[in-house]
Amino acid sequence: MIILLTILLYFVVLTFYSRFVTGRKSSNETFFRGNRKSPWYMVAFGMVGASISGITFVSVPGMVMKSGMAYLQTCIGFIFGYIAVAFILLPIYYRLNLTTIYSFLRDRVGQKGYKTGASFFLLSKMTGAAARFYVVCILLNDYVIGPMCPSVDKALLFPVIIIAMVALIWLYTKSGGIKTLVWTDTLQTTCMFTALLLIIYNVVSYLGMDASEAASAVWNSPNGLSSVSFNLVSIISGMFIVIVMTGLDQDMMQKNLTCRSLRDAQKDMCTYGVAFVPANLLFMCLGVLLILLTSKMGMQLPASGDDLLPMFAATGILGTPVIVLFTIGIMAASFSSADSALTALTTTYCVDICERPSDERLRHRVHVAMAIIFAVCILAFKAFNSTSLIDAIYIMCSYTYGPLLGLFTYALTSRKQPQKQSFIPYICIASPLICYALDTICTNYFSYHFGYELLMINGALTYLGLRILR
Repeated sequence: MIILLTILLYFVVLTFYSRFVTGRKSSNETFFRGNRKSPWYMVAFGMVGASISGITFVSVPGMVMKSGMAYLQTCIGFIFGYIAVAFILLPIYYRLNLTTIYSFLRDRVGQKGYKTGASFFLLSKMTGAAARFYVVCILLNDYVIGPMCPSVDKALLFPVIIIAMVALIWLYTKSGGIKTLVWTDTLQTTCMFTALLLIIYNVVSYLGMDASEAASAVWNSPNGLSSVSFNLVSIISGMFIVIVMTGLDQDMMQKNLTCRSLRDAQKDMCTYGVAFVPANLLFMCLGVLLILLTSKMGMQLPASGDDLLPMFAATGILGTPVIVLFTIGIMAASFSSADSALTALTTTYCVDICERPSDERLRHRVHVAMAIIFAVCILAFKAFNSTSLIDAIYIMCSYTYGPLLGLFTYALTSRKQPQKQSFIPYICIASPLICYALDTICTNYFSYHFGYELLMINGALTYLGLRILR
């Protein structure tokens, strides 16, 4: 009951803030661009939470079981990606005074390229956001609401939880849109990191360690920092992941475009780009400490890394306070990404697909439709996912964001539009299909499985196809 009250209180605060602080006298300009009045430091702090999401909260500690802290090198690559976005893409977006970043493709690649880019974003963001939000729904189903309703079949309870959670997100984003999210993300990021630090403190206490002993254990553990070996491919892959999943993503860029000036937006981008490394390091340290605690308590490690943190935090092994903290943290992390995704999907469909940015009635209808499709995608993800959640996100990214990478690379490097515009959608569809075939062949015949570098190959194939059309 305490957990349920925590969740309800959390939503009451978000809804109250949206209704009475940021939602008054809102228009499409408010919903889409926040009237370009957001303080950069507020955007930067909130973006840390929005970038992390519930996937990081659950999967990154569990990744340590399989690959140690190797993911840290991908995070270091993120820094270079954020710098590239801040000083290559942001100046273009601000100079053209864009509402959505895909409008840039219209003049450089043509109308077909513009519509194709926007459509691939809708596909990419809808599937990615569904995977991220799936985390909080499955945890509520298995560890919170499910145990409170033992007579109800969890398979039947899960869709009810999804519908309720998505409806609540729609409720507090329907008026203020991106203006609301800039401020609510600050609250959600604060809740998330407070919960994370207090969970780490509780785990260290159960291990009977002080801070210096815990740091030494994280360094010297077989899964710790000392086991990380240099991997240039991971760093380069991390850079490109950020370029496409932030710089070419309307969801992530929409908040940055609400800053008062380009300089403010660049300060915001570089600040949270650097903060992303220590944030993820904390999650990986928690994973190492949980593995040590598992050994100390004589417990078996879970089969899936995604179950490592929930095994302790959501089952009562560390006490009720940790259950409450875990619930707050996972809710804050998941909702800070899901609410902005719903807003960005609505923005892109109204501005890029329908090209009716001033139609408020259309915006309200699209917002409802996107919420319904979002709920359906979460159910579909439950049916088909069989891998680590964070790996699932990056696999989908490699296939769906690759054509966006190729389109924007062409737009930035060529001033001549491709000929035979009708072929552009087919090229963007063919590139991920070729990548899938290539990965299947290499896995079956050469025992090599492509990782995050598949994104770069996918983008290169799209770019080459556009050059051939030229």
